[in-house]
Amino acid sequence: MATGPGVRREWFCLAFRALFNPRQVLFSACPSNRRRFFANPASDVDPLHLPYYQFAGRMIALALIYEIPVGVSFDRTLFLQLAHRPVTLDDIADADPSLHTSCKNILEMDPSLVDSDALGLTFVREVELLGFRTVVELVPGGKDTPVNTKNLREYIHLLIQDRFVTCTKNQVAYLIRGFSSMLTKHELVKNFFDALDVEDFNQILGGNKDTIDVKEWKAQTDYIGYREGMRVKWFWETVKAMTLDQQRRLLFFWTSVEYLPLDGFSGLGSRLSIFRSLNSCDHLPTSGTCFYQLNLPAYTSFDMMQRRLQTIV
Repeated sequence: MATGPGVRREWFCLAFRALFNPRQVLFSACPSNRRRFFANPASDVDPLHLPYYQFAGRMIALALIYEIPVGVSFDRTLFLQLAHRPVTLDDIADADPSLHTSCKNILEMDPSLVDSDALGLTFVREVELLGFRTVVELVPGGKDTPVNTKNLREYIHLLIQDRFVTCTKNQVAYLIRGFSSMLTKHELVKNFFDALDVEDFNQILGGNKDTIDVKEWKAQTDYIGYREGMRVKWFWETVKAMTLDQQRRLLFFWTSVEYLPLDGFSGLGSRLSIFRSLNSCDHLPTSGTCFYQLNLPAYTSFDMMQRRLQTIV
């Protein structure tokens, strides 16, 4: 059985892919950023969803402890709940742009229009999950409580709380339970979140998701059995011509690192290497991910180099 840091990095990557896969219905992606997530209120379609949330919390804590970026970001609404901070109107813009805009428009309306009951609003929220629509009262007797200028802000507050806090309180509680179980003291959890904003947290957990600097990649790579001759030139020309997704897959094949830390390749803790493989040109490259080593046969043409590298990505 294979062991070592490369296997561990790969395991983390595969685990997070599964946990945040939309088909798993544990987390919902923000409309404007499909890599930014919040808890899915419909996750209870799976009877095991709460243990999965607890497992996700443990995995998040371990990824932070081992400093393994996993390409996942949390929406403000989820981060604030983990940090035990209130969720306000300004915090929901990414998770539910439609609700955010609607609430802002109501707040900016002529007060007389709100008091005239022209909007027909009451203290209820319409909920649609898995194709079924239900009505949830935000307060007892909410369906008979009209919204006016005196209670408008309370209505919006309760609307946001029900949408992002109340309906996922069990999911978030298990996520926090799993996260906390990886730390020895409860105070450590509080201190961790007190010291961070959501963007700080996401940069640590997610890593660099937008670009890969090929020049830096090349500068952080050593050669064993190769000189910086034609084959090395072919290799980097091929890498430079790849799409970001292809570059990411090559990096993962080489190192089991899919998302670089914020400080790029220098943050990996060790330099990468390209080793001249003794295998014939019929063979594809192989790798030793624990040591960031790519084993590259001595391909005899640029076209062959391109075809072999394209095959592994």
